[in-house]
Amino acid sequence: MVSKERIYLGKSGEEAALDFLRGRGYSILNTNYKNKLGEIDIIAQDKDTLVFIEVKTRSTDRWGLPAEAVSISKQRQISKVAVSFLKENNLLDKKARFDVVSILYADNIPEVNLVKDAFELGGNYAL
Repeated sequence: MVSKERIYLGKSGEEAALDFLRGRGYSILNTNYKNKLGEIDIIAQDKDTLVFIEVKTRSTDRWGLPAEAVSISKQRQISKVAVSFLKENNLLDKKARFDVVSILYADNIPEVNLVKDAFELGGNYAL
């Protein structure tokens, strides 16, 4: 069971990520995109590139930095959802990448870091 504090932390992190990305010129297309394969936190446009963004938020770095929590299995799941999104929207010819926004709260102030091209399309997906 997920605690209320953890849900609040996650929502706060996603809001901080959206503000951060908008401030860097990203155009937000979708948030919390879900289909039968899973979820992508943010789908955005960065110049001519479609960007699938995973947001990881932590209140402490005791167990590592937030971005380190994007495991290989999580990367595969995000990749599957991204390919599905591209197919559904006839965007297979579009440039795309995977970014991770890492948010660490220190004294209730978010420290936001962007990892561009955090990982590549995992697995063997027929585009």
